[in-house]
Amino acid sequence: MSKQVFLGGVYLIFGSILGMIAMSILNGTMCAQTRNKALPAASDVVQSNSGRLSTNPTDPARKEILPSAAPLALNSLQGRYTPEELINIRVYENSNRSVVNINTRSVRQDWYFSEAATEGEGSGAVLSKDGYILTNFHVVAGAQEITVTLFNGKTYSALIKGVDPSNDIAVIQIGANPDELFPVTLGNSAELKVGQRIFAIGNPFGLERTLTVGIISSLNRTLPSRLQSRLIKQVIQIDAAINPGNSGGPLMDSRGYMVGMNTAIASKTGQSAGVGFAVPSNTISRVVKQLIKHGKIIVPTIGINKALQTDKGLLIIQLEDDGPAARAGLRGPKIVVQKRRIGNIIGNFKTLDRSAADIIYSIDGKPIHGADDFLTIIESHKPGDVVKVGVIRDGMKTEIPVTLELSSDDAEIQRQESDEPNWN
Repeated sequence: MSKQVFLGGVYLIFGSILGMIAMSILNGTMCAQTRNKALPAASDVVQSNSGRLSTNPTDPARKEILPSAAPLALNSLQGRYTPEELINIRVYENSNRSVVNINTRSVRQDWYFSEAATEGEGSGAVLSKDGYILTNFHVVAGAQEITVTLFNGKTYSALIKGVDPSNDIAVIQIGANPDELFPVTLGNSAELKVGQRIFAIGNPFGLERTLTVGIISSLNRTLPSRLQSRLIKQVIQIDAAINPGNSGGPLMDSRGYMVGMNTAIASKTGQSAGVGFAVPSNTISRVVKQLIKHGKIIVPTIGINKALQTDKGLLIIQLEDDGPAARAGLRGPKIVVQKRRIGNIIGNFKTLDRSAADIIYSIDGKPIHGADDFLTIIESHKPGDVVKVGVIRDGMKTEIPVTLELSSDDAEIQRQESDEPNWN
């Protein structure tokens, strides 16, 4: 009797095990179906690495993702990895070939006027099959020599195509074979949410194409820019580990879109403390087209060369001669000529009466507290736009319309481009 009970228990246990296995297989199949729906197979992906830079969120070529995908046998992986791990694996496998390692060399003079070579390193992301590479401005700033190493180990010399120090963005170019280049697809950073999973890929400490995973900790942060008195806006805060060497590398979402570029960390030791920052992809999309075309950001000018921040706004210190602001009637300091005696010499001395200068307190109704507020609003416009500048003059508030123009340097760039022959 006891033998039969024992065998019956064995059969019961064996049956339970079979049932668990069947449920596991069923769950694995459901997860695979869900995963395949979220991340289509490589054969179903619309190819967007045709050589053009896709930055339009409504571009049909961006409806599907992971354009540089090497086919993954998900069916062979699903039994060994969790659904979360499969996402990590899929994003990395389809994005890592877009990440490059950037090395720089520069020469600086020491106290004894002798030259010393310095080296730096960072990361970058392939923008197009024309060889354009996206990275941070601070990675290549001051470099006399730049080399880029691709995923296959091949190294190419690079030239700087254009820089935007105010947003810490640079575009460099290499002469690689298009078949070796796997461009990223830029996503829409305006759709990001706090808590969303993100993936940082880069070369920390020279360890090439390293993946770290985290979440978006916060949005719309600001960072000090490389330019004095400027801020990088709408910065993404992440908790994924980024370290020296990660700068310039892509920040990816779980669908394989590049939604940011890793640029800085908050740390007392210089290493990751779980607080990292990335320039948003929408800023990148806006900037890189101009960098590739013009080598710089072409923005309108209002014709104010210098201003001083006060508790009431920006006090105009110097206006551009015959510039937009001067022609519109904005006022700078008044030059006062006075006769003075110094010893036996009597002469005319010029002084500036700043009390006669306008104080800018708003533009188009938006308050102005500092230079960054002022420049951000002006640069959001196009040449030819009219802005209403609110000023305090003689203690009274008034608004003066000013028509923005191209700066003389930018106008010369556009003139040269219009003079180029059309080879089409």
